[in-house]
Amino acid sequence: MTQAWNMAAEAPAGMLDELRVVEIGQNLAGPFAGEILADLGADVIKIEKPGGDDARGWGPPITPRAAAVFHLMNRNKASVVLDLRDEADRAVLDGMLTRADIFVHNMRPGAMAALDLGSAVLTARHPRLIYCDMGAFGHLGPMREKPGYEPLMQAFAGLVSVNGHPDGPPARMGASIVDLGTGMWTVIGALAALIRRAATGRGCVVNTSLLETALVWAGSHTLAWQASGQMPLRHGSGHPMIVPYQAFDTADGPLVVAPGNDRLFAALARALDHAEWLDDPRFAHNDARRRHREEIVGLVAGCFRDMPMAEARARLDAAGVPNAPVQTIPQVVADPQVQALQMLQPVPGLVVPMTGFPVSFDGQRPAIRAAAPDLGADTARRRAQPWPGDAVPLQDPDREEEEPKC
Repeated sequence: MTQAWNMAAEAPAGMLDELRVVEIGQNLAGPFAGEILADLGADVIKIEKPGGDDARGWGPPITPRAAAVFHLMNRNKASVVLDLRDEADRAVLDGMLTRADIFVHNMRPGAMAALDLGSAVLTARHPRLIYCDMGAFGHLGPMREKPGYEPLMQAFAGLVSVNGHPDGPPARMGASIVDLGTGMWTVIGALAALIRRAATGRGCVVNTSLLETALVWAGSHTLAWQASGQMPLRHGSGHPMIVPYQAFDTADGPLVVAPGNDRLFAALARALDHAEWLDDPRFAHNDARRRHREEIVGLVAGCFRDMPMAEARARLDAAGVPNAPVQTIPQVVADPQVQALQMLQPVPGLVVPMTGFPVSFDGQRPAIRAAAPDLGADTARRRAQPWPGDAVPLQDPDREEEEPKC
């Protein structure tokens, strides 16, 4: 990348226009990291095995050769098919990396090293390259060679144990927060490494993993146990530290009520015509309410149970108490606030919109430039010239052999 930092003010919707990325991503975590960079304007070449990324067949198809989730994770990219067991195809990849800024992969632990494409080899050959190695259980420790997937990591890191209703079994979280979070941490690490490279001229290895991401998401529960010695409990829609702070049934659907401090609890009590709660020592402050969770939750639930949701929301809104209905996905799509944000964006060549990039620059959200590519759609063109407009020879005569380190 040459002048990307200076382009920000001129092209808010293409913050990384001059960035070159090679992604060998499977399923979710690796492709999501590549998608974030592509959404920001980077030229991302997705290397696919013969037959393609397995996620092409996950779930309902949008196009004949790609499922919805594949399109969501792989828009704005080019697809090049390479068989990395083939020496000639590995040479093509090496040529791409000669001029690439970032290389991202989430292959099974040990797979890249077995192909002579491990971090030590490639960063020695390409000293300016940011090599992003996305692992499962991490790059250190006795489990570093084990594969891993989203539900395994939610279970292993303790997230499943603290999720679900207290009277029911533990549950996996509905979204793939570990996969997607690892993609985000990888991009954060890569961009930090690029800033360092601007000063030193050298790249480095960025290690992330599903387990490390899951441990971060479980961090508040881990810290609470270390501080108190008490096992974290499941609270359904509630919060382990703030009470009341959860969903309550109204006459026509559940409503999440979130009075996050004593001032807001007082506003809630008055909105429900129960100012006497404020004089009750069991409810005078949050720590007392936490110790008497069942009592106060039961009292609040009794107020809402027969109240129409519209009335409940009107009372809470007037009192300044944060609240939100538990919406279904169709309700979310139709919601005026969601529509006002224009988060559901049209995709060229597709009949259904998809969620866009969740960041705006000077009020402008980066547009989705292209749907996910057909398998190998760019193989012939990008094999001949990986980076359009680049007249520099693929082999770098000045490359250094010393392994770069952050």
